[in-house]
Amino acid sequence: MKTSTLTIAILLAAASQSTMAAELDLKVTNLTKGIHFTPLLITAHNSEDTLFEVATQASTALQTMAEGGNIAELVAQATAAGSDMAANPAEGLLAPAASTTATLTTIDGNEYLSLTAMMLPTNDGFVGLNSWKIPTEAGTYTINLNAYDAGTEQNNELVVEGSGAPGTPGIPAAPGGDAGTGGTGVLSGDTNTNIHIHPGSLGDDDLEAGNSDLSNTVHRWLNPVAQLTVTVK
Repeated sequence: MKTSTLTIAILLAAASQSTMAAELDLKVTNLTKGIHFTPLLITAHNSEDTLFEVATQASTALQTMAEGGNIAELVAQATAAGSDMAANPAEGLLAPAASTTATLTTIDGNEYLSLTAMMLPTNDGFVGLNSWKIPTEAGTYTINLNAYDAGTEQNNELVVEGSGAPGTPGIPAAPGGDAGTGGTGVLSGDTNTNIHIHPGSLGDDDLEAGNSDLSNTVHRWLNPVAQLTVTVK
């Protein structure tokens, strides 16, 4: 019995769709000494839908995450775009030197991986991965992740209660309990309002006064600030 042309076409289409799917095991490790990550969002998406893009203005959803750690708007954006996602795999903050894991099944042409989480204590700093192409070959892959500045708020390095709302200056919290008070604010000549590599926190050695509420021995970092391990099955 001969196989019809239509049947062959259906089989080929099904095979093509199956090759687009991927089973991923993900592990995120915080590489910093004194920075916590707010709830992580990891998405697998198509070539058009990204969580952020360097050298462009931050979206309102990205700003909300970068200034206050709230990923709800980014989750809604990813859901509307048909992205696959792992939201808040650590079930809260990811502490310095800690790791969290997640599994992710990707379908429907979602061939790119992105990640975001606010870094605390910072004004609008976040750890990010933008549109990493998911390999089609099974194996384990390691990606080093940099810290980005959303460009939406001056880095005054002052811890101000209630400042997590977009457009409200200040660092909303220092989860390690190791920040100071009484700072006058870091003067910054940074006029870059686009998303860019974070210049880092300056801090100082006076936790009761000085320019910054951050400690220059605890809250400074060098890139990379995190490591993502992706196992493609």
